[in-house]
Amino acid sequence: MDGEKRKILIVDDDSFLLDMYALKFSQNNFEVYTAGGGAQAIEKLKGGLSPDVMLMDIIMPEMDGFEMLEKINQENLCPNCRKIVLSNKSQQSDIDQGNKLGVAGYIIKANSTPVEVINQVVSILGKKVVVPK
Repeated sequence: MDGEKRKILIVDDDSFLLDMYALKFSQNNFEVYTAGGGAQAIEKLKGGLSPDVMLMDIIMPEMDGFEMLEKINQENLCPNCRKIVLSNKSQQSDIDQGNKLGVAGYIIKANSTPVEVINQVVSILGKKVVVPK
């Protein structure tokens, strides 16, 4: 997969963070797609977008990240993409909820620089996933 751009969908209602992460990931060999919220992300997935990885915030208006994940799982949207939470919600109960919904990683925004976030995403993408039958 070297040289091939990986597709990432970044979902966050904070336009400053969305633009900053979009720029950082595009500079690191990612084809970047963005959504300003859960409903917009689901529309893009239903429209045929099939990212390799989805990086999402939890605290968003209208539909939070957990609701979005539940809907994506129920409708089997993005079955082959890795879902990673990027949030300031750092309670163990939030991390457990993310794990229950099948996220591949949970990154705390306040504890990670953009470079660290990119490195964690690349690391998660590099791990082989055993899909249960």
